[in-house]
Amino acid sequence: MSHIIKQPLRAMLAGIALAAVAAPNAMASSHREAPFITKSPKIDATDFYMFRSYESGRDKFVTLIANYVPLQDPGAGPNYFQMDPDALYEIHVDNNGDAKEDLTFQFRFANTGKDAQFTVGGKKVSIPLVINGGPIADVNAAGTNVRETYSVSVVRGDRRSGTRAAVTNATGGATTFDKPIDNIGKKSIPDYAAYAAKHVYAVDIPGCATPARMFVGQRKDSFVVNLGETFDLINIKAPAVEFLANAERNARDDLAGKNVTSIELEVAASCLTASTGSDPVIGGWTTASLRQGRLLNPAPGASAPSKEGGAWTQVSRLGMPLVNEVVIGLKDKDTFNHSKPSADGQFADYVTNPTLPALIEVLYGSAGAKAPTNFPRNDLIAAFLTGVKGVNQPATVTPAEMLRLNTSIAPTAVGAQKRLGVIDGDNAGFPNGRRPGDDVVDIALRVVMGKLCTLNLGCAPSDAPAGAIRFTDGAFLDETFFTAGFPYLKTPLAGSPQQ
Repeated sequence: MSHIIKQPLRAMLAGIALAAVAAPNAMASSHREAPFITKSPKIDATDFYMFRSYESGRDKFVTLIANYVPLQDPGAGPNYFQMDPDALYEIHVDNNGDAKEDLTFQFRFANTGKDAQFTVGGKKVSIPLVINGGPIADVNAAGTNVRETYSVSVVRGDRRSGTRAAVTNATGGATTFDKPIDNIGKKSIPDYAAYAAKHVYAVDIPGCATPARMFVGQRKDSFVVNLGETFDLINIKAPAVEFLANAERNARDDLAGKNVTSIELEVAASCLTASTGSDPVIGGWTTASLRQGRLLNPAPGASAPSKEGGAWTQVSRLGMPLVNEVVIGLKDKDTFNHSKPSADGQFADYVTNPTLPALIEVLYGSAGAKAPTNFPRNDLIAAFLTGVKGVNQPATVTPAEMLRLNTSIAPTAVGAQKRLGVIDGDNAGFPNGRRPGDDVVDIALRVVMGKLCTLNLGCAPSDAPAGAIRFTDGAFLDETFFTAGFPYLKTPLAGSPQQ
């Protein structure tokens, strides 16, 4: 923090608030980031993680986590937060640098109502509770009124025309898996952690010699951000001078009381990289798609309230965090969510000539927050489109936005991880993949303001007058916010306060 203390007071206060200045949507990784996706929260991807597993004994695996359904209030019953059975959720992996998927994991969900009934005055009457009709401790327990299940396919090649095969339970070969119901409270689910753990499956992926692990279910939201004060015209109280040393921990986390739904796979690294073994770098992103047409049933009764049909249409996309929020202009946010990495040339100007640093300079330039002067921004091209040379850039690369991971870099053990990842000397962290404890807001702010220039990565220190300022949103995040093993994200908050 010595650099902060040397800055003029105004510059120091600017640095503390700058993450919030960027643009309100930038502050929630990918929660409700584009106009259209706000209409369909069940298919809104909020965060995507891809990292070498750092659980003891699992270092030869890569963990993929795709979070969906943002801003879940724990007590929001009676329906809580089921996934959309009319949607297609996918995790894509590119292992040859051509910006096209080579492996895709496709998830489809189904909800089955059990129509639990009570006998009242001699008549059997359906209960109004949507999820739970009694205490729950086991998979598909008798106390559940709705059973939520899912199936998974792996597609090799193009996700629409490639070779498709079912992922199966390593015990018994089943192709259908149960998703735990959300954390209603202790009276309904006395030990939620133990209950959820029964939904961690060992699975066989066709074409992979080593069994994988899989979990789909509600988790504590893994992102941190000061939302409320950000949206109120950056209404963040400036801390006293003596408190500046703790600036990176000073803001409240408005997601502290929120849950999210996670789709998680832990797959052998050798199964994700190219079969030739020539390049250890993989790229990843997650998407969700809906059918093109929907016909509403004017009298649904016991039948479905709507009928979906037509081709799948992608409506959500997430690779690198904060791209659609901080980089892509408002008019193109929905377009980005519908696009593929191979078509990212249409968004090139947003990276080579970014507006965020210019906005920061307009607001805080007099305090020393000057935007970088190198154009095109080759440092941002490396961070967002190609990977950083010598860290996570593929041998052959087509510039495209996705999260890239060098699977040959060993994971950093728990207790030694640095929340700022590569820019703090921890090459196992963001932007070399993304771990749950990587503080991507602080990292992204410092990178767009020229931190890579100070490291001579794509530009020179003289190109970034503010490149050494420790910009922060004040909402702190590191590895201590998570568990040391799969599924890594913590048990979701319970809906009932009677704990």
